[in-house]
Amino acid sequence: MKVISTEKAPAAIGPYSQAIVAGNMVFASGQIPINPATGEIEAVGIQAQAEQAIKNVGEILKAAGTDYEHVVKTTCFLADIGDFAAFNAVYAEYFVSKPARSCVAVKDLPKGVLCEVEVTAYIGE
Repeated sequence: MKVISTEKAPAAIGPYSQAIVAGNMVFASGQIPINPATGEIEAVGIQAQAEQAIKNVGEILKAAGTDYEHVVKTTCFLADIGDFAAFNAVYAEYFVSKPARSCVAVKDLPKGVLCEVEVTAYIGE
């Protein structure tokens, strides 16, 4: 296994890695809308927060040697299921290959954010 770490995505805020590569797969930890340059939550509203969280995912995928097109599974967490349509509008711009997905509303998310996105992706041989 190989630990993936990039300064272009937020540092882990707990005892975990940004991602782990095992074989030809990368398993990324959930990403929230932290601006990696400042370490702060700057995005306001579900669409802006979804955009930042998904961009953070993209930087981790890049550091692991893959991209959005190779994502096979996403798990998305929303603080409010009422944000489902707005979240999907942003999500659809990045995950055009339509990976398998779970999307659920949860009681709370770290730092009070509105969404969190985690992915599993194929790296290749």
